[in-house]
Amino acid sequence: MDITMQQAAEHADAMLDATLGAIRPTVQWTHSGTSTGSCDVSRSRTVMTVISKERRGNFLGVVQRFWEKSGYRIKSVNKSEKFPAIFAQSPDGFGISLVVGGAGQVAFEVDSPCVKPSAVADPTTPPNGPDYDYPIPRPNVRSDFWSSTAPISSAAPTASAS
Repeated sequence: MDITMQQAAEHADAMLDATLGAIRPTVQWTHSGTSTGSCDVSRSRTVMTVISKERRGNFLGVVQRFWEKSGYRIKSVNKSEKFPAIFAQSPDGFGISLVVGGAGQVAFEVDSPCVKPSAVADPTTPPNGPDYDYPIPRPNVRSDFWSSTAPISSAAPTASAS
C-alpha cells in the first residue's frame, strides 16, 4: 500500500470508530494499544461495558452485520460459547477482529497490511470513558441492555386492537 504507518494507524482508528459507533446501545471502551512491526501497525480497543453471556450473541451479531454491510469479508468465526471471535478483512486489506476474552471482555483490533515505515502517534479519538493505563481492568461498566442476563424476547409483536 502506498501509505505510511501513521496513515494506516489513522485508517485503523476510523475503522474502530465506525464499528464502535454502530453498536446500540453504546458501550464504553478504552484504547488498549498500538503495535508496530517493520511495515505494519495495529490498533486495539477494549470494551469496558459488561456484555453478559446472554447478550453476547446479539453483540457479535450487531458487529458482524455492520462489517458485512461495510463490505468487509468475514474470514472466520469462532463459535466458542466461552471465547467467541470474528475475524474479517476490509476491501483495502486491513484485518479487523472482535475477540471475547476472560470475564467476557471484548477486544477489537485492526491490523494494517504492509505500508511505508514511519513514526506512529497515539490515537486522537478520546475513549468514551476512563482512559486506563496497562493493565486494563476487567469490564466494570453496567448497561441496562448489554449487561442484562434476561434473554432477548423473540416473540412476534401482537396486533393492537383498533
